[in-house]
Amino acid sequence: MANEIKNSLLPQTLAEFERWEPNDGYKYEWNDGELIKFEGMKNKHLYLISILNELFDKTDAKKLRGQLLCEQDVMLTGIQLRRPDLAYFSREQIINSKTEEQIPEFVIEVISSTDQINEVKRKIIEYFKNGIRVAWLIYPDYQMVEIYTSLKHITVCTDADICSARPVLDDFEIAAADLWN
Repeated sequence: MANEIKNSLLPQTLAEFERWEPNDGYKYEWNDGELIKFEGMKNKHLYLISILNELFDKTDAKKLRGQLLCEQDVMLTGIQLRRPDLAYFSREQIINSKTEEQIPEFVIEVISSTDQINEVKRKIIEYFKNGIRVAWLIYPDYQMVEIYTSLKHITVCTDADICSARPVLDDFEIAAADLWN
């Protein structure tokens, strides 16, 4: 009975989902009627996010008033709403967001031990099908970054390897080891 009550309170449509405010400590995404539950950014990732934001603040994109935003709603299609951990939006995209949905060209996902790899890979496929050009999967537990520039071109960075957001942000790059130090 308790599960029935809980399930009856869950959003059943995208419109309900967009108005819904969960209070169970989890974050949710919407994928064609399916609620996808995940843990939000953890305090232990605050330092990592800080490093990435400091790096972004030095880019030409920042000077042109672009933004690297945390957990921004991204409507990939009319039935898929995702919340990448970080997403880059140009100033033009931010202005155009008043009238139409915008797809970032660069996203970052911080992968925790509770993330399901099949769900992460499904999200990467969706991102590239909908116009994202660069995606970073950061694995803090392994001190490793996977950089996707397409579904077939993946670079794995560790230690002194340079992680780059090219071709979206030419001057957003960092040695993988500098993300953890």
